[in-house]
Amino acid sequence: MKCRTGRRGACSVAVAAALTVLTACTSSKPERDRAATSAFLPALRLAERSTDRAESARVRSTTVMGTQLSVAAEGALDWGSVLTGTLTITYTGGTTADTMRGLGITSMEARYLSDAYYARMGDPFAEKAGGKHWLKYVYEDLEALGGGGANFADQIRNTTPNQSVKLLLDSQDVRKVGMERVSGQATTHYSGTVEVSDVADAELRQQLEGAGVTRQTVDIWVDDQDLLVKKVEKGRMATGELTQTAYYSDYGVRVSVRKPPAGDTEDFKELLKKQGGAAGTP
Repeated sequence: MKCRTGRRGACSVAVAAALTVLTACTSSKPERDRAATSAFLPALRLAERSTDRAESARVRSTTVMGTQLSVAAEGALDWGSVLTGTLTITYTGGTTADTMRGLGITSMEARYLSDAYYARMGDPFAEKAGGKHWLKYVYEDLEALGGGGANFADQIRNTTPNQSVKLLLDSQDVRKVGMERVSGQATTHYSGTVEVSDVADAELRQQLEGAGVTRQTVDIWVDDQDLLVKKVEKGRMATGELTQTAYYSDYGVRVSVRKPPAGDTEDFKELLKKQGGAAGTP
C-alpha cells in the first residue's frame, strides 16, 4: 500500500484521530490506597464493581479536543478479559477532521480485537492509498512508537465505563448533585474535581501531566442497578479544552467482532516503512 506524495503525514494522522476517540483520560492500572473520605465512597465503589462485572455495554459518545478534533462514536464494547468491540466514528470538526476530510474520510468503522485495532478508512482513502480499506494497528507496535503511541495503546485496551468511577474515586470533593433522569431512567448524579497530582495511577498521572492537564472535573450518573449510564469528563490540555460525554446502555450485550480480510488490510507500521516514515511519529 502506498499513499501518494504528501499523504504519509495524513495517513499518520489517522492513528491519532482514531485512537483518541474513547480515551479521555481513563486507565485501569492497579491503584494505591485512596485517601478520599467522602460519605459517597461506598456507593461509588459499588458502582465501580457493578459496572466492571457487567463486562459489556452499548456506548455512544462525543469528544471535543480543543480546536484539534471533535468526534462522535457509537457501538458496543466488551471488557470481560480484554477490550473488544466495534464503533462507528464520525469526524465532526477540528483541524484533524479537516485533514481527514481532505482524504475523503468523514467517518470510519473501528474494530478492537485482543492484539490489534482495525480502522476501515473507506473507498476514497483506498483509492488514494493503494486499494486497501483497512489499517491495522498492533498494540505492541504502538507501544514501541514515540510520542503518544504508548498512551494510545494503553488507553484503548483499558477504556471501560467503570474507569470514570475510578477516576472520581481520586477526587477529594465528591458530592451528590441529586436525582436526575437520563435517557428515561432515574439516576443519581455525582460530581467531583480531580487534581492530577492526586491521581492514584502513576501512568495515568504521567499521561495527564504530559498533556498539560492539572485538574479535571468528572460527573457520573448511576442507575438503581449501580450501573453507569452517563459520564462527562472535562479538563484543559496544552492544546485546549477536552470534553467527553458518553452514554452507556444494554449492559451485558453480546459483542461479536470479526477480523477484517487480510487481503484488504495494511499494517500501519509497514505503511510507515514503505513511506520512509520514522516509526516514532504516529
